[in-house]
This record gives sequence, C-alpha cells and structure tokens, in this order.
Amino acid sequence: MPRRLLAAALLAVAGAASAHEAGALADASFAALAPALFGALVLAFGWASYLRGLRRVSAPRAAQAAFHAAMLLTLAAVFGPLDRWAETNSGLHMVQHMLLIVVVAPLGALAGALPQFRAALSDRWRWGWNALAACGQRPLAMAVVHGVAIWLWHAPGPYRFALDNGWWHWLEHASFVASGWLFWWAVLHAGRERLPQALLALLLTLMHTGLLGALLSFARVPLYGEAGLQNQQLAGLVMWVPGGGFYLAAGVWVVWRLLAASPRPRAASAPSPGR
Repeated sequence: MPRRLLAAALLAVAGAASAHEAGALADASFAALAPALFGALVLAFGWASYLRGLRRVSAPRAAQAAFHAAMLLTLAAVFGPLDRWAETNSGLHMVQHMLLIVVVAPLGALAGALPQFRAALSDRWRWGWNALAACGQRPLAMAVVHGVAIWLWHAPGPYRFALDNGWWHWLEHASFVASGWLFWWAVLHAGRERLPQALLALLLTLMHTGLLGALLSFARVPLYGEAGLQNQQLAGLVMWVPGGGFYLAAGVWVVWRLLAASPRPRAASAPSPGR
C-alpha cells in the first residue's frame, strides 16, 4: 500500500507540474520552467519521505489524512489554474496565499509528520529536528516569524518582484508554508502551560493580518501596479474576513482548552444537621 501511495504521489506531482506550464512550453526556456520543476521535485521528495517514514513510525489515520490533504491542496494552489489566474488578479492571489497559510499549514501541523520525516531521513539532521522541536514550543516567537513573512511579501516591492521572478515566487510560497506550519504547530500542539501564549499568538496574528487586510481594502491608490484598485480591495477583504475567521475559530478552541484545563473549585460542604 505505501508503494502505491508513493507512486500516486509522484505521478500527481509530475502531472501537476506539466499541466502548470503546458500553455507556455512553446515559447518557454528551461530557465523559465526550472522553478516549477524544482518545486515539483521538492514536493515529490517530501511526500515520498513521509511515506517512507510511515513504514518505520506509524501515524493515526487522521494524521495521515491531514498530511495527504495538505499535499493535495498545495498542488492545487501552486500548480493548478489558480496560480495562473493569481498572476493578474490580486484577489485570487490572496486566495492562494490564504489557502497556503490558513489551510495547508494547519493541516500539516495537525499531521504531526516530524517523526516520519526523522525516521525517513538521515540522523545527521538531528540538530535540525531538535531546532524544529524547540520552535514548536514558542508560539509567540513563531507568530512573530510568521507575521514578518506575511508583511514582507505583501509589501508592494517584494509582491511585484515575486510575480516577475519564478524563483522568488517559490520562495514566497515556501516561506508562507514553512512559517505558517511552525506557527500552527506551536499553537495547535501547545501544552497546558503554553495555552496562554498560544492564545496571545493567535490574537496577535488576527490583529496584524486584519490591519493589513484593512489597509489593502481602504487604500485609495493601487499598491500593486497593474493589479488594479478593485482587485486589491478584494484581496484585502479576503485576508480580513475569511482569513481572520480561521484565527478566530482557533482562538475559540484554545479558550475552550484553557477552560477545560483550569482547576474546578470544590463544592462547599453542606452544614451538618446538628449545627
């Protein structure tokens, strides 16, 4: 069964990469195709490594389903028609970003795939696994790292540069997924003593992404050049409303965990009849 899943994963990634650039093969050079091919190889390697790790370290079916769903949604986001449409439409570009940040990244965090990757890859990377594990214990720090990535790539200069350069475009996507995965991992897997930090991290992210969405929505001039003002305002609404809804829902869940973990007061003992 794992071999079949591995073959299906490789075929899916290869097919998606080919479809992504099918319309440009006639006049595109290898340099233009290289970023997409590199991204396809990275996804294939990650998927294959996870399946290999499953042979050594098992995972619950729900966790496996979360990982495979994250990979399939990544393919849809970066290789499907959405990626081509996002090149000229800021609203759809924001949909792509939100899909990676608030859907793919938390699914990857829920999958908890670090044991499988560690089992599949060489133990020489032990320092890397230890560093990732340490990051997963710091919700506020990961919120700051994730916030820097969001604001950096939504500044007008880097935004346009990423659209015009395939390699930087893939770096943009990778930074969203990586920083988002660390953020959601630190929040969703926070222990009892770190739940207040997880809640603060979610509130911080909700506020600054809402601020960025509001800035894009109420700007009087187009910040992204040819994208147009209406598309930019739509992009701001996508980040502000649907995107903020994910952080708000996660915050409610953390509050529920806090209340469930808090010690309950003991009931006062009833006075004896003789008193």
